[in-house]
Amino acid sequence: YFCRHGERWELQLKGSGKTPYSRNGDGRAVLRSSVREFLCSEAMHHLGIPTSRAASLVVSDDDVWRDQFYNGNIKKERGAVVLRLAKSWFRIGSLEILAHSGELDLLRRLLDFIIQEHFPSIAMNDSNRYLEFFSTVVSETANLISLWMSVGFAHGVCNTDNFSLLSITIDYGPFGFMDSYDPNFVPNTSDDERRYKIGNQASVGLFNLSKLLQALKPLLDPRQKQLASQILEGYGEHYHSRFTELFKTKLGLLGENENDNYLIAFLLKVSLLC
Repeated sequence: YFCRHGERWELQLKGSGKTPYSRNGDGRAVLRSSVREFLCSEAMHHLGIPTSRAASLVVSDDDVWRDQFYNGNIKKERGAVVLRLAKSWFRIGSLEILAHSGELDLLRRLLDFIIQEHFPSIAMNDSNRYLEFFSTVVSETANLISLWMSVGFAHGVCNTDNFSLLSITIDYGPFGFMDSYDPNFVPNTSDDERRYKIGNQASVGLFNLSKLLQALKPLLDPRQKQLASQILEGYGEHYHSRFTELFKTKLGLLGENENDNYLIAFLLKVSLLC
């Protein structure tokens, strides 16, 4: 942990080598992608978007072999290691894997730890604490993806292992910013099916939250399960409300007008045609 102005941050090295979770990878990172992550995470922070931060970047003497465009053309690149910081690196996948393997006691202990450390507004003696936790993650995830869309940011790999439980932007990989509006924009050259195109980010967020709910269900009673399903159904309204608010601010629209949504959609369509 790294303490700064009374805050506690978790440190993580990207590109330092194999870990128990590296699967078939080498655990290395190339200088090219490391520089991109450093610059983008800092840019996102200064754009006011919740994100991990980059503390340092060190060039490595190791040669790393990568197929940059996934076309079979493997090249040797210079390695690098990025020291990343975040309030927490726990993801939806952190809970999903425990529920999937039936480790419910560990799931409960981990969830209680996350709530106690990072969700101070939730009382640990509250029998509905998991429900409140889920409600918070749903609304904050909707807020995060709305912010992504407001700056034309496409994450590139929006699976459950890349979605933070604290609703911050983590794991910068094949991300990208749109030069002009295009809902089919895909920054990931390996995403042939366009699953994570920028226009799908909100829907993928809903899918990931449904996986989170599935992981939490063994810890919920029947009434809580029903309420959690209702909370998930409200995700779309949260997203649409925040998205509209952000774009109205961009356009300088004041107050409420029934034509606001039409104007936003019209201008996005015009920019697409241009």
